[in-house]
Amino acid sequence: MPQNIQYRLGKSKAFKGFIIFLSVLCTLPLFLILIYILKEGFTKINWHFLVNLPKPVGETGGGIANALIGSLLIVFYAAIIAIPFGIMGGIYLSENKKSRLSYWCRLSVDVLQGTPSIVVGIVIYFWIVKPLGTFSALSGSIALAIMMLPIVVRSTEETLKLLPSTLKEAGLALGLPYHKVILRIILPCGFSGVLSGIILAVARIAGETAPLLFTAFGNPYFSTNILKPMQSLPLLIFNYATSPYDEWHDLAWGAALILLIWVLLLNIITKITTRRWKIQF
Repeated sequence: MPQNIQYRLGKSKAFKGFIIFLSVLCTLPLFLILIYILKEGFTKINWHFLVNLPKPVGETGGGIANALIGSLLIVFYAAIIAIPFGIMGGIYLSENKKSRLSYWCRLSVDVLQGTPSIVVGIVIYFWIVKPLGTFSALSGSIALAIMMLPIVVRSTEETLKLLPSTLKEAGLALGLPYHKVILRIILPCGFSGVLSGIILAVARIAGETAPLLFTAFGNPYFSTNILKPMQSLPLLIFNYATSPYDEWHDLAWGAALILLIWVLLLNIITKITTRRWKIQF
């Protein structure tokens, strides 16, 4: 009997070691990519890189200030558009689990989540860019908002489904109107999950290039007008990395590292915020 137990414990340890080995093997490419980007981009980043505009071909130096501001504005307006609709959609789906409309809404959200980003860019090009007659940051924000929407909807829905039904029942029993129960009790209790979905959606769209090629288009100058073309970090990386100029390659590596740090900070902020607001039941 003891030999059988030792054999089973040995098998368990061997299997655990095998799983750890596979986990390390899966994450190894990620670490290699991160190390390579850090090595290539770290030496390119300085204060002038962050506050100056790109220089013309043949001139050394230059920066990505226009792309930094452009990315922040495009993502900001996309979040303003997507977050309210996403949260409202998630609340509706969590409160109406079995209705016919919720079934088709949930199916539409799942299909939209799997739609390629370049298809979203083409659709917004024909819906907004062509009627307006110009590329614009607004059209880019709308394209990114459409990509954000399914993530916010599903994260809100799944978070609110995990909350105990007694919370809503207690609020209704105290005489609160239904909308106040949802907005003041249910939604704050699920704040951590909803916020995690929002930050995940922002991180998801922060590096998107394909939709912006058909909408925001890019701009070598500094611009804050959302009705005009605007530069962004993914567009700058794409255009400069495929160029034949070494100076532009340096800018692309530096911009790639900035974008990587941006996404990492978003995830860290999410972890800190959700831990602070987490409610135990």
